[in-house]
Amino acid sequence: MAGTPPTPKRPFELGLYSFAELTPDPLTGQKISPTERIKNLLETAELADDLGLDVFGLGEHHRPDFVASAPAVILAAIAARTKRIRLSSAVTVLSSDDPVRVFQNFASLDLVSQGRAEIMAGRGSFIESFPLFGYDLNDYDELFAEKLELLLELREHERVSWSGKHRPSLHNAGIYPRPHQERLPVWIAVGGTPQSVVRAAQLSLPLAIAIIGGMPEHFVPFADLYRTTFTKAGHREAIQLSINSHGHIADQSKVAADEFFPSYALVMSKIGRERGWPPITRQQFEGSRSLRGANMVGSPEEVIEKILFQHELFGHTRLLLQLSIGTMPHHQVMHAIELLGTKVAPVVRKEIASRVGAVL
Repeated sequence: MAGTPPTPKRPFELGLYSFAELTPDPLTGQKISPTERIKNLLETAELADDLGLDVFGLGEHHRPDFVASAPAVILAAIAARTKRIRLSSAVTVLSSDDPVRVFQNFASLDLVSQGRAEIMAGRGSFIESFPLFGYDLNDYDELFAEKLELLLELREHERVSWSGKHRPSLHNAGIYPRPHQERLPVWIAVGGTPQSVVRAAQLSLPLAIAIIGGMPEHFVPFADLYRTTFTKAGHREAIQLSINSHGHIADQSKVAADEFFPSYALVMSKIGRERGWPPITRQQFEGSRSLRGANMVGSPEEVIEKILFQHELFGHTRLLLQLSIGTMPHHQVMHAIELLGTKVAPVVRKEIASRVGAVL
């Protein structure tokens, strides 16, 4: 691992994120209602909070197979039912949103949660939001850069004067409400774009790297680039780096794989048809859940080994797991969260704390 070692100033964080999928059961073809899906989602967040997990993230999508097009609204409902867990978007598709409304929504969430809100800004993996809100995909990169600039201005200043190409100018505009936290945390989520990594480092923003395919080693250069650029920019803040991955945990390895694969294959094969990829096979899936694969699917012992292996690669400070791809049976997801909180988290936190201590 190149660059500076992981900072000891922040304990290692473990959490969940969800896209609130509304896909059919791969075995029966039946769908639960959107109401039931939201109910289940709130219960997963409550359990994560009760078990002492650190973060719950919720993605933004504008497709019929998801129910979270307005994550801040759902996260506010979660805030009212939890006590300590941090609440993040995962991600906010900033390119097609209005930074003023994003800031106001998450400042409001921060007030409801008494200082637990975060924004994870990214470009998103789907494009439906661009025509929906009247944006041109040809402006994809320019939109994100400009809107991130404005979002950070809104975070720093109560009154803002700003002008850009893709939004009406602001002239000494008051932006309210202000959040509970002095500075609302803004993370940058990337999938594999070096320019986005450099931007996050130069702006001293925490970075989340999504690893949902391939070998984790292939993403190490992004972590190294982030650290090197962060240091060269002269920032003195503690580096925050998250790895976001797909995962599932059951008492036995084969049970975890058998539970996870049907809905995972349904979702990934559907996306593959849209993007020209071949359907995923069980053999490919089994490879992806090996130690050097992307998916953290297995027994608690296997998931612990994999988290610690990746920590040796990245020296990251946070791990978020998407503990269902597609709509899995609710009891299976709840049990996976229970195992993450009671079996995985204590071992991982203790081992990483000892590693960090050894660096000092």
